[in-house]
Amino acid sequence: QVQLVESGGGSVQAGGSLRLSCSASGRTYSSYCMGWFRQVPGKEREAIVQIDNDGLVDLREGRFTIPPDNAKNTLTLLMNNVTPEDTAKYYCAYQGPRRSGGWCPIDRYSSWGQGTQVTVSS
Repeated sequence: QVQLVESGGGSVQAGGSLRLSCSASGRTYSSYCMGWFRQVPGKEREAIVQIDNDGLVDLREGRFTIPPDNAKNTLTLLMNNVTPEDTAKYYCAYQGPRRSGGWCPIDRYSSWGQGTQVTVSS
């Protein structure tokens, strides 16, 4: 079992910044993927960023960044210049060990955090 602890989120005005952090513990693996996803009620969950144990990153939003010192089995997302469209519940996810069949397949995330709400006001 992998436990995920999420922190950050909250309410911010448009143009501001937020920091989301996620730390994995328990039965973690040396070969893994982690990701941040977000979901708005009535819409499908979407991937924002994924990272593997080698530090390879797939970041889907150009306004967001990953700090260069992101530690193993953690994933920090720096959200910059946020807009009301970033309002959603954000979830951290973990999969491991990595297997063949593509890089960090979305459907292989087996551990999910409880989610943290991000609300951006205009």
